Amino acid sequence: MNKPLLGSLVVATLLLGDASAATMYERFEAMEKEMQRLQNELANLKAEQAEAEPVSRGEDEEADAEESDEEEGEEKEGYSEDEADEEEEIDLNEAIEDLQENVTELNKATAGNHLKLGVDFRTSYDSVNYEMADGTRHENNDVFTNRLWLNMNWAANENISFTGQLAYNKTYGQRFGFTGGQGVGFEAFDWVVNENAGADGTVRVKSAYYFYRNDTLLGADIPWTFSLGRRPSTNGHLINLRDNDPAASPSGHGINVEFDGLSSKLGLEKLTGVPGMYVKLCAGQGATNATEKFSPTPYATNTSDPLKDIHLGGFIFVPYDNGQFSVGTQIYGASNVPGQSLDMTGSPFPGPGFNANFGNPSTLVPVGDFYNGSIYMMTNGIGNEWADFLDDTTFFVSGAISRTNPDDGLDTFGQEKSMFGSTEMETGYSYWVGLNMPSLFSEDGRFGLEFNHGSKHWGTITYAEDTLIGSKIAARGNAYEAYFTEPLIDDIFSLQIRYTYIDYDYAGGDGFFGSYTGNPLSMDEAVAFGSGGNIVDKSQDVRVYLRYRY
Repeated sequence: MNKPLLGSLVVATLLLGDASAATMYERFEAMEKEMQRLQNELANLKAEQAEAEPVSRGEDEEADAEESDEEEGEEKEGYSEDEADEEEEIDLNEAIEDLQENVTELNKATAGNHLKLGVDFRTSYDSVNYEMADGTRHENNDVFTNRLWLNMNWAANENISFTGQLAYNKTYGQRFGFTGGQGVGFEAFDWVVNENAGADGTVRVKSAYYFYRNDTLLGADIPWTFSLGRRPSTNGHLINLRDNDPAASPSGHGINVEFDGLSSKLGLEKLTGVPGMYVKLCAGQGATNATEKFSPTPYATNTSDPLKDIHLGGFIFVPYDNGQFSVGTQIYGASNVPGQSLDMTGSPFPGPGFNANFGNPSTLVPVGDFYNGSIYMMTNGIGNEWADFLDDTTFFVSGAISRTNPDDGLDTFGQEKSMFGSTEMETGYSYWVGLNMPSLFSEDGRFGLEFNHGSKHWGTITYAEDTLIGSKIAARGNAYEAYFTEPLIDDIFSLQIRYTYIDYDYAGGDGFFGSYTGNPLSMDEAVAFGSGGNIVDKSQDVRVYLRYRY
C-alpha cells in the first residue's frame, strides 16, 4: 500500500473521530473535501487494477532462456513472480476495500444526513449575594441550573448554509419567588428569553439563519457574506473569553442580546493588503407592534398599545487583525427604545420603591433613541516569543460611550418622557480591561482576570450576559471578575470556577431606558427617597459549572 493512500486513511480516521475540530461547519466542510479526495484516489486505484495485465512472454529462445534463468533464481529464493503478483493484487484489493469503507463512513457523516447536530450541555451551581443601599442583605446559596444548547449546521454547497441553535435554560425543579413584582413581565422578554434561567422547561429557538458567502463581489476580489434570520448576537467579542467560546459578531461591550435581523460582511484584506480588515453592516427589529392573530385585524398595528416597532442598525469595522494583534470598532443606534411608565398622572417618579400608590410600573412605553459606540484592542500573545507563558496570554482593553435622545412631550400615561432620569441628552462612558492566561496547573487550562467601570449615565444593551446577578458590563460603577477553566476530558468536558463582584455607584444600568428602572440614583439618593431597600449597592456571584460539548 503506498504512502499517499495510508495518509488518506489516517486523515479520514482522524476526521471521523475528532468532534472538536473548530466549528461544526468547518469540520464537515473538511470532511466533505477529504471524502472527495478519497473518492478520486479510489477511482485511480481501480483504474490501475483494471489496466494491470500478465507480463507477456517472448517466444524467441533468448527470451525463454532469460525467463528460465529468472524463474530458476526466484525458485531458489523460494519466491516466484506469480506469487509476488498475487500478493500485490491482494494488497491492492485490500486497499481498495479499506478505502471504500472510509468513503462510506465519510459519506454517512456528511451527505448521508441533511442536518448536523451538536450538543452543549452545562450544569451550574451559583451562590448569589446582594447588599442593598440601606444595608439589608439578600442571598441564595442553593441555585442550580441546567442549560442545553442543540446546535444545527448544514452547508448545501460552498455558498449557502444554515445554522440554528435551540436552547433550554432552567433552574432545578420549580422556581419560587413570583410575587408580581416589576421583573415578572420581563422574564420572557424576547431579548433575554434563552439566557434567563426560567421556571419552565420550554425549548426555544436561540438562533436560526441562512448564511451566504462568495469570494467575489461584482467581479472584484472582495469576499462577502449575507445572513438573515435570528442572528447569533450574544456572547460576542471579549465577553466570550471567559467561557472559551468562539466570539459572535458584536462587541460584548455594546451588544449582548438575542436579535432578529440581517448582516452583511465585506472582506477588505485582499483589496487593501491590510490583514484581517473587514466591514460589517447589521440591521434588525427588536420588537414588533402587532395585534393578535384572532383579533378583527390580525397583525395590524395595535393602536391601543403605546409601544412602537423598535429598529436597530449597526456598523462593525475591523481595521486590522493579523491573528495576534487586532482592533475592532462598533457603533449602533436603536429607535423607540422602551422604558417603564406609571399608568396615571402625578409628580415625577424618583425610582423604584415608590410604587405602592402609583399605578402599574410595569407598563412599557417608547422613550426615545439610544446610541452606543466602542473600540477594543486585543493581543493574542504578549511580546515576540519572550516566554511560553506570555506567548499564550491574551490581553485586551476596550472603551465605549453611550448617548440618549429622549422624545419630547408626555407619554400615553401623562408622564414626561425621559431617559436615565433626564429629559436632556446624556452621555455615558465605560472602559474594560482583561487578561486570559495559561492556568499553570495544566497544559490547556485557562485563568482570567477582568475589570470594567461605567459612569453615571452609561447605558448598553447587554441584558443577555451570562451572569445571574445581571450584566457586569452594564454596571454604573466597578465590576471585577476572576475565572478558572479546566478541561477534564480533552475539550469535550470541562470545569469552570468563576467569581463576579459588582460595586455600584449608581443604580439602573441593568434596567430599561426610561427613568423608572433606568434612573441613575446614587446610594445616598436611594436611601433619601426611601428606595434603599430596592436598590442594589453591591452584588456577587460565585459560579461552578461542568460543561459537555460535542
